[in-house]
Amino acid sequence: MTVSAPTRTVRIGSRKSQLALVQTYWVQEELQKNFPDITFEVHTMSTQGDKILDVALAKIGDKGLFTKELELGMLQNETDLAVHSLKDLPTNLPEGLVLGCVTERENPADALVVHEKFKDKQLEALPEGAVIGTSSLRRLAQLRHHYPYFEFKDVRGNLNTRLAKLDAGEYDALVLAFAGLHRLGMGDRIHQVIPPEVSLHAVGQGALGIECRDGDNDILDILKSLEHTSTAQRCYAERAFLRELEGGCQVPIGVNTKIEEEQLTLTGIVASLDGQKLVKDIVTGAASDAEQIGIELAQKLRKQGAQEILDKILAEIDRS
Repeated sequence: MTVSAPTRTVRIGSRKSQLALVQTYWVQEELQKNFPDITFEVHTMSTQGDKILDVALAKIGDKGLFTKELELGMLQNETDLAVHSLKDLPTNLPEGLVLGCVTERENPADALVVHEKFKDKQLEALPEGAVIGTSSLRRLAQLRHHYPYFEFKDVRGNLNTRLAKLDAGEYDALVLAFAGLHRLGMGDRIHQVIPPEVSLHAVGQGALGIECRDGDNDILDILKSLEHTSTAQRCYAERAFLRELEGGCQVPIGVNTKIEEEQLTLTGIVASLDGQKLVKDIVTGAASDAEQIGIELAQKLRKQGAQEILDKILAEIDRS
């Protein structure tokens, strides 16, 4: 009689939202294919950002809104890794945790979803006073800069809730992440991909970041199988840019990155909430020096007034 060796179990932490679970189950499936002798289990939990749905994100005042509970699970050894939308993961991680892997990026652009009555119009053709829904200060500031004649209204809730509010006529259009709509099989709702000339995307948007315990070499080795090098380089540049400016997820900082022939080009923007002030610049360098490119761009924008814009925004948020 032969006794089979016990398989190891790896516990994956995830938020309970539909999008989070779609992303986490994809990670589970890929890891299971790569390591058939290991059992990968998904453990779900609700985060503060999932529970507080009646307050604008910027006013809650916590950079770890969608990550803290997942991080605590790893630090308390209840889970071994956690799957995040990378744009939700703060650039400074708690002591004892590291970003173990960045997966291949979906299209990071913002997307326009419109009410049925505007199905024949692009963003620039929507009428004056059109009500645009967004919960992102980054999108708000850039859209106000280009389209000051629209009315902007906060929108919270999961994707289905937001789309239901749009279809019920509470909004004329929504601006959402292309990646989220596509991953949930709602790509048919994308009316227009908003070009970077109008709206630079969020840091890390479209990529998944998998966090784990620092020094857990077994897990880090497992996660290497999902690492996408060029996406990781682009995202490390973006995250270094954000970290250097000391901006959290809920400040109007937008980016765009591309890699051509091992050269990484990072475009960054900092905008005031009213869209009146906007500083923007570009840095290009070796993709292998991704973080240094992000730091250099942040320093360039700071010299052009970015810090004053950010300080004013944070003061406004604190007062509201």
